[in-house]
Amino acid sequence: MKNIIVTGCAKGLGLETSKMLAQAGYKVIGISRTPTDEFEDLKLEYADSVFFYPFDFSNTTEISSLVKTITKAHGRIYGLINNAAVGHDGVLATMHESDISSLIKVNVEAPIVLTKYVSRSMLINKSGRIVNVGSIIGATGFNGLSVYGATKSALGGFTKSLARELGRAQITVNTLAPGYMETNMTSGLVGDKLDKIKRRSCLGRLANVNDAASMILFLVSDDAAGITGSTFTVDAGSTA
Repeated sequence: MKNIIVTGCAKGLGLETSKMLAQAGYKVIGISRTPTDEFEDLKLEYADSVFFYPFDFSNTTEISSLVKTITKAHGRIYGLINNAAVGHDGVLATMHESDISSLIKVNVEAPIVLTKYVSRSMLINKSGRIVNVGSIIGATGFNGLSVYGATKSALGGFTKSLARELGRAQITVNTLAPGYMETNMTSGLVGDKLDKIKRRSCLGRLANVNDAASMILFLVSDDAAGITGSTFTVDAGSTA
C-alpha cells in the first residue's frame, strides 16, 4: 500500500482527495490543524488506511520532526499533495504585514520545507508523486488577491525547477490550478458575483472538488508516470 500525505485534509479539496485516494487503495496520511467530523468519519470507514496528524503549517521549524514521526509510523512516503493554504484577501496598500507574512509562510515556505523532507523517501525509493495545489489566480490575477496570487505563482515556479531536480529519480512534480469551486471559500459569494463567475465558465458552472480531486488521483497514478513539470487547470473552462 503506497503512502500519500495530504495536507489541508479536513475539508474541501483535501477531504475529497483523501476520500478518493482511500477508495483507490492508498494509505492516506492527512495533516491539518484540526480534524472535521467528515474526516473522522473517513477514518472510521478506512480504519487501516486513513490516519490524521494535527499540525499548524505556520510552525515551519517543526516540519522535519513531523515527517520523522510519520515515516517512523508508516514507512517511506510515495506521494505528497501540498494542499494546505490560507486565503487572506485585501488590497495590498492596506493589508496588515502579519497577513502578508502568514500567506507567504503557510502557502510557500511550508510546502517547500515539507517537500524537502518528504522527497528524501522518494529519492531512496527512486519513485514518487508530488502535486502542488496552486490556483488560477496565480496566472489570471484578481482584485484583492495580489499576495495570495503571488504565493500560488511561486508554487508554479517551484514545480518547474523541482521537476528537473527530481526527474532522474522518476519522481514527478506537477501543479493543479483549480478555479473557483463549490466549497466554503465561495460560500460568501452570493447573487450576481457568483453568477458572473458561472457565466464566464464554458460549462456554465463552477468546478467542484470532485473535478479537482479526480485530476490529483490521476497525477499520482502509474498512468501519469510520464507527466511532470506541468500545470493542470481545473476551472470548468472559466479561463478558456
